[in-house]
Amino acid sequence: MADMPSHSFGREIANVLLRVVAVLVCFVLILGLGNVWLEEQMLSDGSCNIAVIPIEGIIMPYGDYTEDDLIVNPSLVRSYLEWIQGDPFIEGILFEINSPGGAPVAAEAIAEMIDQNPLPTVGLIGDLGASGGYLVAAATDYLIASPMSTVGSIGVSMSYLDNTIQNENEGLTFVELAAGEFKEAGNPNRPLTEEERERFERDLDIVHDAFIDTVAGYRALPREEVAAVSDGYAYTGRDALEKRLIDALGGRTTAQQHFAETLSKPAEDIIFCEYVASEWWL
Repeated sequence: MADMPSHSFGREIANVLLRVVAVLVCFVLILGLGNVWLEEQMLSDGSCNIAVIPIEGIIMPYGDYTEDDLIVNPSLVRSYLEWIQGDPFIEGILFEINSPGGAPVAAEAIAEMIDQNPLPTVGLIGDLGASGGYLVAAATDYLIASPMSTVGSIGVSMSYLDNTIQNENEGLTFVELAAGEFKEAGNPNRPLTEEERERFERDLDIVHDAFIDTVAGYRALPREEVAAVSDGYAYTGRDALEKRLIDALGGRTTAQQHFAETLSKPAEDIIFCEYVASEWWL
């Protein structure tokens, strides 16, 4: 009977030790699972350091990648930028651009995100970086294109097909019911009046001027120099370099070399993290 207290004390010590071990095991498991989760949420595991973001297709205020159309919108770009900015291994961003442009305000929004991004950026125009696509490209820190790329097309269009003669030939009559003098302006089923044309052309000039101002600001060029090449013409990459619309001719190797100089690293240490669409961040 005299030994019972010591046995009871020993069991208590053993129970405490077991609890401590269980807590430590749980902590290690939670920490390990947490690290696995974090690694899954990051673009890089340390094996690459330059994020690749595609700007492909028509730029729209909304929409998503579908089987029929390739669309990029500000929401997609914003989500991806927010994701990679939380990745400690990412040191720069390569924007690969193949876009004919699209909605001007959406293009402006994407360009502003690129400009305000804290990481070094390089734009690489593939076959096409035109209109709003060029506006986005111009916001990068360093812009590259192939000599065969189509670059620029700094202009604005809202042209449409007038259906009035076809409707007349087919015996169709357009019945206009609208409140507001200019509510039906631009409707392809009625002729455009001279006053409507004047208003549309005035609006186009306003957007065109803003386009020129924005490109001049991003490219750090005199406004008059940008205005001189803002007739809507799309240049080859070689001509775009002569007109200072881009910084260099080349491809990914040129981008790699520029990142190496910017980050003071050997070129072989610049490794691209290829874009993979991930449902969790969309």
